[in-house]
Amino acid sequence: MITLCNTCGTSYNLGDQHPESCKICEDERQYVPVSGQKWIEFSTLVHNHSNKWKQHQENLFSLQTVPSFAIGQRAFLIRTAEGNILWDCIACLDEATKALIHSLGGLKAIALSHPHFYSTMQDWAEEFDAPLYLHSSDQQWINRDHKSITLWEGDTFQLTQDIHLLRLGGHFTGGSVLYWSKDEGILLAGDIIQITPGADAVSFMWSYPNHLPLSAKSVSQINHRLQRITFSKIYGAFEDQDILREGNKIVRQSSEKYIACLG
Repeated sequence: MITLCNTCGTSYNLGDQHPESCKICEDERQYVPVSGQKWIEFSTLVHNHSNKWKQHQENLFSLQTVPSFAIGQRAFLIRTAEGNILWDCIACLDEATKALIHSLGGLKAIALSHPHFYSTMQDWAEEFDAPLYLHSSDQQWINRDHKSITLWEGDTFQLTQDIHLLRLGGHFTGGSVLYWSKDEGILLAGDIIQITPGADAVSFMWSYPNHLPLSAKSVSQINHRLQRITFSKIYGAFEDQDILREGNKIVRQSSEKYIACLG
């Protein structure tokens, strides 16, 4: 049986009792609530929650759990001629989601930005017989080993002819984004790059809930890597975090502003 951390959504194998703690939440980039660590069984989650879908453009869909659970991120489904790609993961894999994805042709691959969104990735991989791509720098955060896990190394990894994973670091050493060289370029950023509420700027943090910033050097490196590619659109980890034009320019200006604020 599977149990989930109620705060971050990370899954653990359930033995005779719940784990004593969640190592993801005990890390300084996450947190343990004042009320203490709480757990929820996977079966209870899918009974009480479902996933809503949204089409953002041709062949790009997001899915997000309602009511909101844990961190509350969204995952993305990209449809390509080479197969469907799932970017990042959410905990709730209910029967409706299984049926819909199977009807769309299943999944060619699942790729993750960083450990906060590993969630129930093993169950998604099992259901759709799809490989999981994680950056090797973050393998210490894998709680449930699985035959589908593939650890990639370096700064780039090609998933399809038009889709690459780019390691930016920052939030986690292996923190990655997905680059889709379609149209004017699309970046699926997870929360490695955080889109601000006005959707006209981005920010960069080591810990978002604990408000701990990245260094100027880290932000400069992220900006430098992203200025090597061309993209107009950025889709972030959370609902309505969408920049639909001038993505390159916004990242550059935001990184310069961030570094200036650090003095």
